[in-house]
Amino acid sequence: MLSSVLMKRLVTRACQAVQRPAVTGLISSRGYRGEAPEDTKGDLIEIPLPPWEEKLGEPINIKRRRLLYESRKRGMLENCILLSLFAKLYLNTMSETQLQQYDRLINEPSNDWDIYYWATEAKPTPDVYQGEVMDLLKEFTKNRNHEQRLDAPSLEYLEKESP
Repeated sequence: MLSSVLMKRLVTRACQAVQRPAVTGLISSRGYRGEAPEDTKGDLIEIPLPPWEEKLGEPINIKRRRLLYESRKRGMLENCILLSLFAKLYLNTMSETQLQQYDRLINEPSNDWDIYYWATEAKPTPDVYQGEVMDLLKEFTKNRNHEQRLDAPSLEYLEKESP
């Protein structure tokens, strides 16, 4: 009886091994091709984005609300947290010129990683985005007060500011 149980286990394992593909064969055929010299990047699809246009004549209170929303809803979590906390601290005190700079900064570049790298000073900021707002953002990103920044702020603070 013991031998039949043992035999069933052996047969089951043998059948499972036959049905499973060999791991060693998959690694060589499914590797990442990203920066390989033979990669022609022919499989990349360039999606054309409409150019950023400044919203002329937009009331300042609407602009602040829109920028708050756009600061919170980014393409990557790091920027959602960074920009929403930055917006909470500075957006209501920004001048019209600063709001225009901030609008251009968060909406014109098509890659959120660029904004993150400029803010963290991992890459130099292009001249078109360099200004008062970028300087404020770079200083804010340094987090000199060692605040815990793990999530976007709740929106309850908006209710306190409303009359």
